[in-house]
Amino acid sequence: MSPSRSKQGGRGRQQWMRMMTSATFLSAALLLLIPGIMSTESLNTDSIQLLIFNSISPTPNMTYTVDIGYRWILIGAMRRLQEICPDFRFTYTEHPRYGPFLVSVNDLAGDTGKHTYWELLVETRNGTTIRPDVGIGCYIPNPKETIILKFTRWGTFR
Repeated sequence: MSPSRSKQGGRGRQQWMRMMTSATFLSAALLLLIPGIMSTESLNTDSIQLLIFNSISPTPNMTYTVDIGYRWILIGAMRRLQEICPDFRFTYTEHPRYGPFLVSVNDLAGDTGKHTYWELLVETRNGTTIRPDVGIGCYIPNPKETIILKFTRWGTFR
């Protein structure tokens, strides 16, 4: 092997190492930006209320307040509430075409035999109560809204 070839091979390795070092530092710098983005998002929070209402049996209503980020979906707010509040629990099933379907809230489950289910209602900021045309997996709460989870019946039950 001639001396000129080994010098060129050494230079190529040095250039490659500089390039890899630069790429590594650039990757590390980009990763440092991610926590800043995440913390900025967490600063832009607002709150909603979640009202649990049983229209079938005389139990006290429960009201919870949870902070939400910009454009969070309702199921995300409910998951967050479940993490921070041991008194709030919910379960759902995933329908392959329609998405999440609320099954139970605070251990009270709907029952097809008794025609009971959890209805999603929303009291808007102006006081109007609406029935969204989407469920917990798609509804995007607006700040200061009250989300009403109403345990109720459908159809005729004897």
